[in-house]
Amino acid sequence: MPSTIRRIRRAGLRVGLQGDWYLYLLAAVIGLLMGVVATLFLGPLRKIEAVEAALDPTVIWMLVLLGPAVGGLLVGLARLWINAPYIGPGVTTVIYGVLRQRGRLRFRVGVQKWICSTLTIGSGGSAGAEGPIVTIGSVLGSSIGRLLGVNTQNMTTLLGCGAAAGIAAVFNAPIAGVLFVMEILLRDFSLRTFTPIVISAVVASASIQGILHDAAIFQIGGDFVSLEGDFRMLYMPAYIVLGLACGVIGVVFIRGLNCSSKLATALPGPVWIRPMIGGILLAVLGLASLLILGPELPPFYGNGYPEITRLLSPAEYEVSSESPSTGPLMLLLLFMLAVKLVGTCITIGSGGAGGMFAPALMMGALIGGMLGLGLEWVGLLEHGTPARFALVGMAAMVASVTHAPLTGILIVYELTQHYQIILPLMLAAVIATIVARWLCPDSIYSARLREAGIRLGNAGDLTILSRLTVQDLILEEPSTISSRSSVAALVEQAEHDTAGDFVVIDDSGEYCGMVTDNDLKAALMFREAIPLLQVSELQRTDLPFITPDETLDVVLEKFSRSDVDALPVLVDGDPHRVSGLVTRTRLIKRYQAALDHDNA
Repeated sequence: MPSTIRRIRRAGLRVGLQGDWYLYLLAAVIGLLMGVVATLFLGPLRKIEAVEAALDPTVIWMLVLLGPAVGGLLVGLARLWINAPYIGPGVTTVIYGVLRQRGRLRFRVGVQKWICSTLTIGSGGSAGAEGPIVTIGSVLGSSIGRLLGVNTQNMTTLLGCGAAAGIAAVFNAPIAGVLFVMEILLRDFSLRTFTPIVISAVVASASIQGILHDAAIFQIGGDFVSLEGDFRMLYMPAYIVLGLACGVIGVVFIRGLNCSSKLATALPGPVWIRPMIGGILLAVLGLASLLILGPELPPFYGNGYPEITRLLSPAEYEVSSESPSTGPLMLLLLFMLAVKLVGTCITIGSGGAGGMFAPALMMGALIGGMLGLGLEWVGLLEHGTPARFALVGMAAMVASVTHAPLTGILIVYELTQHYQIILPLMLAAVIATIVARWLCPDSIYSARLREAGIRLGNAGDLTILSRLTVQDLILEEPSTISSRSSVAALVEQAEHDTAGDFVVIDDSGEYCGMVTDNDLKAALMFREAIPLLQVSELQRTDLPFITPDETLDVVLEKFSRSDVDALPVLVDGDPHRVSGLVTRTRLIKRYQAALDHDNA
């Protein structure tokens, strides 16, 4: 254990503090820092929104036609300048970091995400601020962990603290931030992980409220919160239909984004120019919107939070002599849904940076608003309002695209803190998740991971195995034999060493294969042929080898592909020499020990 952590733990022991108590202190520090970071990140975006709201029509035309392309060019140049690993959208990169990089995210990943997402959203790209703040928070937690030299398990916990603090800060939703990390990023609900993440989320939410004195993203007006009415059995079919609709549209969104990413990858030319091409396509979409809706910012423009605020206002759905009738209003909402979906796919698919939550929230509000407006139109909605259905649609759509119903429910609930809405939120979100998983096994985050050969699997087993590496195992001393030796000498050595698996080396001592216990048993069944055989004729060269920094979930996958009891571990830095053997038995014992430790 590095000296910094050792000194901290010794100081705690002197005053009676046991275990990983220092994680609670670090979690509070991360939460406080993320409150400041979120304020600095959101400040420019809020300023841009305020300026755009006061623009005259001529400037709006120029901004819509030129802004996305210029912003896309700057994003491409920023990616080229700040060369950071890219697996997919921000949250996807963080999940990859948890599963394959032991929670070690490079600092430049956060810097690149900060700059590129500000350029994307500020220039009119259809994306949200919550995805980038999750990445920035994760990088902050990981950087603090690397600076102090914490172990792999605590590294991912600190990463989760930063991510939860980011969500809590931007949405003023600490519970949702915690559930987002536990359900999507870490997939770990153990108490030792849960406690520091809760501390970080609460501190971040409190600190940003102390700085901004209002909601970081957007506020729901008092006219919505004061609505009367509650969840009734009469409305259950309508909320089920809303969940079904959000589940289907969520799958369309996931597949549309994947299709857009593949088309962008197939484009000729350098990678850095792709965001500009996406910006040009957004300008075309914006032109269509200007021609249809008039000289106002298109519905897909930016993060969409002003539009969400309008959709949650009951006055937005009132039909009068000065407002469009119900039919044209529903067509307007349908058009907004279409351009938001297509605009987001173009923005993110072409390489723009930003989050998925904001587009999902807006699309869900549009779907719910249309359904509520239709029910009100035919006289089936007596005590509710379209705005209430818009709010429920937000939770259902987030649950659909992320396959995380708890996160969707709690984000929307904490925005309103209106308990009467919780039952329809739960029903619609669960229905949407079931439909989305049935139609598409991958969420908007895991689709790119599956292409990289990563399966998320079940939370508990995967989390424990993915946070441990081969270095956490006690390796078995390898029994070696030369490839030039006879099988008779191999049998004699096996009887003397009581070994079953042998590492085969060449004349220079380099690894060239293995003779497994099963191979040796097969040879013993034909004893008359043993004097005629050499080890090189019996050895297996098709077995995978293991490196010291690989996580145990990867090791388990290699065992599943090979019907053997042991696999060789190569020396770190020397891919031709073996340091030991990993056996199935020792792998299972280490996993069981980790389970017992978590449950202690």
